[in-house]
This record gives sequence, structure tokens and C-alpha cells, in this order.
Amino acid sequence: MGARQQGGSAIQATSTGGRHPSLHTVKPLGRTLFNRVFATIYAHSILALLFYHAKTLFYSTTLVSFSVTLAFLISDLVLAFFWVSTQTFRMFPVYRKQFPENLKKIMERSDFPALDVFICTADPYKEPPISVVNTALSVMAYDYPTEKISVYVSDDGGSALTLFAFMEASKFATHWLPFCKKNNILERSPEAYFELNHTCTSEAVSIKIIYESMKVKVERVLERGKVDDENITSGQEREAFNKWADSFTRQDHPAVIQVLLDASKDKDIAGYSMPNLIYVSREKSKASPHHFKAGALNALLRVSGCMTNAPIILTLDCDSCSNDPETPLRAMCYLSDPETRPQLAYVQFPQIFRGINKSDIYNAEFKRLYQINVMGFDGLSGPNYLGTGCFFQRRAFYGSPSSLASPEIPELAPDYIVDKPIQSQSVLAIAHQVASCNYESRSNWGSKIGFRYGSLSEDYHTGFRMQCEGWKSIFCDPDRPAFLGDVPITLNDALNQQKRWSIGLLEVGFSKYSPATFGVKSIGLLMGLAYAQSAFWAMWSIPITTYAFLPQLALLNKVYIFPKVSEPWFFLYAFLFLGAYGQDFLDFILAGGSIQRWWSDQRFWIIRGISSYVFGSVEFFLKFLGISAFGFNVTSKVVDHEQSKRYGQGIFEFGVHSPMFVTLTAAAIINLISFSQGLVEVFRGNNLEGLFVQMFISGFAVVNSWPIYEAIAWRKDKGKMPIKTSIIATLLAGTLYTASCFVFL
Repeated sequence: MGARQQGGSAIQATSTGGRHPSLHTVKPLGRTLFNRVFATIYAHSILALLFYHAKTLFYSTTLVSFSVTLAFLISDLVLAFFWVSTQTFRMFPVYRKQFPENLKKIMERSDFPALDVFICTADPYKEPPISVVNTALSVMAYDYPTEKISVYVSDDGGSALTLFAFMEASKFATHWLPFCKKNNILERSPEAYFELNHTCTSEAVSIKIIYESMKVKVERVLERGKVDDENITSGQEREAFNKWADSFTRQDHPAVIQVLLDASKDKDIAGYSMPNLIYVSREKSKASPHHFKAGALNALLRVSGCMTNAPIILTLDCDSCSNDPETPLRAMCYLSDPETRPQLAYVQFPQIFRGINKSDIYNAEFKRLYQINVMGFDGLSGPNYLGTGCFFQRRAFYGSPSSLASPEIPELAPDYIVDKPIQSQSVLAIAHQVASCNYESRSNWGSKIGFRYGSLSEDYHTGFRMQCEGWKSIFCDPDRPAFLGDVPITLNDALNQQKRWSIGLLEVGFSKYSPATFGVKSIGLLMGLAYAQSAFWAMWSIPITTYAFLPQLALLNKVYIFPKVSEPWFFLYAFLFLGAYGQDFLDFILAGGSIQRWWSDQRFWIIRGISSYVFGSVEFFLKFLGISAFGFNVTSKVVDHEQSKRYGQGIFEFGVHSPMFVTLTAAAIINLISFSQGLVEVFRGNNLEGLFVQMFISGFAVVNSWPIYEAIAWRKDKGKMPIKTSIIATLLAGTLYTASCFVFL
């Protein structure tokens, strides 16, 4: 273990010094000059629009015209802010390439850094244990010195079902790992491998039989809801499950730390060492704060520090299976480079998902968030932390590059050398101590050390604070995706996920660490603005909701609020709309996207704007005022066959009543009626010039709302819009129209 902690300098000198081949390259993207020129032109157009609004506001003669103009001015100011912040990603985008083959010669050296992997799960019924098991197995089988890999599974639900699944997985791993390495398999998640029908050899068939047997055992136990005596095969297993006494509950239980595989003792069927596999469920008490996922990660950070203390840490979501066994070597191309390492906090891989339907109807790909924007971040001080697929230097959790904070006990220092077996009584005693729910009381954990508290979006907050302390980061986007995750396949799950993110980001945006103030001072204007765009993400709801309702209600009352087609100001509106959408389309296509998925991307942006962003903002401000509180809701990873079938066909899944569906449906109804009213006016011979902009906005919304109309009127399946939702939305639309009649009188 001592050599593990002292290997950095030797590896750096060997891998990058003198005439040795380089480990990575970086180059700017070719469209940077175009982005800068276009930004200059577009900025002047925005200023012209704001001047037009100010002039109209000044010359308003009625309260209605003043109020309408003010609403559009505020909306366009918000749009201007988001446009300006988006330009930060377009000023210095870069592309990187790695050469992991140049590290392989030194990979077997004793001083090559060890790797601790953190995998978090919280609910076996929303995050099926077999899926979490596949994630763990995929990283245990990395092309990396096996004895230097330690996988820590955080079960924040404290479920014996999850522990049972990993006990079975540890047995299967003794067959799976040598099979993968012997046959040089790329898909090292068993589920992914067998889905590709790789059963052409007798060995593959045998492995599949063992895997299916394990899977059946795990799923039967999950179905029963308990681990029966017939599933317990040894006294050691029985002793582990005895910890689940009658008083053991999800929110109140002692710490459970179970070593399932020990690299110093356990061997696979070929006689080679196995990686460490440790199950951890931190202590919980109803009287102590839980801090949701960040609290679980900090518990893992401390427990792993006592048991293995690897200098490199990989954080993964429970469904983020490895898709490339060379991934840790790609990260090490940067983490072992003496030019980048001193200030490098983490190497972030993009979030990429499997099973997305052809059109990506819920914008699960998030190409702008997970690929386009982070390439722009990378040209500045580095990408934000995305919560999964990220390799950290352990020391980055302990303060700035030049001044590391001192932990409470020496065993938690980032340079601590573990010289005792992980199952020794002294090591396990300290591990249980640091996993206790009161350990963090009156400490710097969550504020100056570890993953940062204060936000549901702990990933965003942690990466931002690290960069404010002087750390840098790097975006690594290889041709073969490093990790593949699962996506929500229902609209309700997708919007609830977005609502949770919105709340967490606003918590940072309106804190003392706001990127708009603290961030600009600490990391500069461009990085501050880049982070601010995400922090105030939910504020998109202001312009989107305004443009989704106000022009349409005005049109229904025969009030025309935009310039006529023949007026010069109309061309300004046309340029701003086409320019923004055109550049967004260009970015998307050049990043490898399709036209279909771009359409889904912009449509779902509108959907979020009048649903999850609105409700996320409301919930945040109610909590900010002390009126209500919110908790962390786990996104379900359970797949329903019928829902999965409809998702594969590109059909929106409504199915359940949700307040967010009410606002969506009300907007769709108002826009349809408004557009129809506009057509009636045109057929009556009214001048189209005055109606055009409002009709265009309504028509654009109608086209985007087509899945909603289908769900209301034509569909008969279980995923259609609930009648209750349609009725309430119709009443809401009628109320808004009635109120607008009084306003526009």
C-alpha cells in the first residue's frame, strides 16, 4: 500500500518525460471564429430589440400596453442573459485525444496508482439491484491491475436485498472477470454482453447459465421482499444479515460495512487476485441530517480512506455501466501527466445513454449539456462535474491545490498509507466510526472538505466549488463511449428529474456561492457566466411561459402586439429567432446529432419551460421563504414492458395525473384555439401583416404540442392523457382566457 501512495512522480517521469510518446493532445474546434463573429452581430441585434422595448414602454398610453411591453422586456432580458452565458461555451471550445496504449507498459508497476470506485444506490425497488450489480461488475473487470481496484457500493436505502445481490455478484465475479480478460470482451456488463447474443462458444454458454442463475436468485429475493434462510449459505452471510434487526429501518439504522471480496485473499477461478468489493450503508438517525447523495458520497470518501485510500476515485451512478475497459487508462493519461496533474481535480467523461429511441422524445441525450457545453467549458478552466463517470484526485476533496485542509483523524488524510488488511478489526472499527451519522458534527465535511452540501445538485455544487478553489478539470470524450446509463422512459419521470435538478441548481444560484457573484470573483467572468447559466436554468420558465401564453391570449382578444411584416422591426424579430435556432441547430448537427433529435431537443426545452422549470422554481422559493420543504426523489430505473414498447415507438407516456401535465395541456389548448382564431381572422379578410407573428408563435407551439393532442383525443392505450388532467387543464385555459378578456378590455 505504501508504494501505491508514492507512485505519482515516478509514473509521470516515465510516461511523459524525454523522448517518450505523449499521452494526450488538445486542439481548438474549427468553428470558433464563426462563433465569435456571429456573437458580435447577434449582440447588436439584442441591444436593438431591448431599445425597441424601452421605446415602446416609454410611449405606452395605457396600462395594458405598458404591462404587456414590460412582460416582454423582462422575458427578453432573461433570454439575453441566457444567450450571453451560452456564448461562453462558444468562445474556446476544444477537442482532446488520449493515447492509453502509451501507459500500458508501466501499468503493472507496483507504483501505478490504485483506484477506488464509488457506486451509489438508494432504493432496490426503483433501482433494481441486478442493474447496480452489472455496473459494479463492469468496472471490476477493467483492464487495470485487478488488485488495485476497490469497488465501494453505497446503499443509502440500507436494504438487505441489495447486500444479498452483491453477495451473489461476488461469487459470479470469480467466473466473469477471467472470462472477460481471456476473450478481450468490450462490453463488461454481463447484461449488455448477453443482449448482443455473444453465446457462440461453450464457455460463453456456461457463463450465461451462471449469470442467469444469479439473476433469478436476486429477482426472487426482491419479489419476496426479504432474504430467506434458504438463500443464506454460510455462517458469515448469516452474521451479516443478522444486522437487520426489527429496529432496523431505512431512516434509522447502524452503519453496515461488509467486505465481500478481499484482494489480498480472494482469487478467481483462474487463480488471479480479485478486486476489493465493499458494501457500505452509512449510519442513519431520524435526528441527524442525511444530506441525500452528497452525504452518502462523503461517507464513502471517509470509509474508503480508512480501508484503501486510493489516490484516484471514480464516481458512478448505479446504472452507469462501463462500456470501455480502457477508460481508467484514458483518465490516467491526464492524471499522470506532470504538466496537468498539480491542479487537476478531475477528468469528466460525458453521460451517454443506451436505449434512447430514434427521436429521443424526452431529450434524454442532453447533447448540449453533456457534450457541446462541456467542450466549451474545457477550453476555459474545465468542465463541470456531471455526477457520474468522473475520475477525481482524492486530494482535490481536501482544499485548494496549494493548501490542503487537515482532516480530524490521520486515517482520512489524502496521503495516508494503509498498511493493514481491510478486514482487520482496527481498520473496520475506524471505518464504522467515520460512517456514523454524527461524525460530521461541527466539522468541515460538506463545507470545505468532500462533496459539498447545500444543494440537491451536489455534483454541480462540488465541481463549482473545487474550481473556485483553484482546481482545473478536463473533459474526455473518446469515440467509444466510456459509460452507458439508463434513461427515464416516461414523461412524468423525465420532468420530475428535471424539477429536482432545477431546485438544486437554484439552491446554489441564490446562495452565498452564487456563480453570478462568488463565481465571477473566484474563477473569472467567462467561467462564472458559464456556471450561472446552469444555476439559473429554471429561469427559462419566465420567457417560455410568457411566449406560450401572452401572445396567444392577446390574439384571442384581437390585440396585436408585434410589428407588422412590412415594418423594419419585424425583420429584427425574424433574425433573432432564425439566428438563435439556426446556430443551435448547427451546434447540434456538428456534434453528431440528427435533425429528428434536434427537433425533440428544442421541443423538450419548451416542455420543461412550462412544467418542470415552473414547478421547480415555485418549490424552491416556497422553501426559501420557509413555507414548505422538499426531499430527494430517486428516479425510477424499473422498466415496464408496455411503457418500454411505447417509448421505443416514439410515443409520449403520460398515463398518470400530474400538475405539470396540466400546465402543458392548458398551453396546448390555448395555442390551438389561438391559431384557429387567427386563421378565422385571415379568412375574414383581416390583414395578415398584423397577425403574422402571433400566428407564427401559436402555430409553432401547436406543431410542438402534437403529442399532447394525440394523448388527449386519439390514443386508447394506458399512456394517454388522464381525463382528470384534460378537464383541469381545460378549466385552467378557460380561466386564463376569461381573465385576459378583462385585462385587454
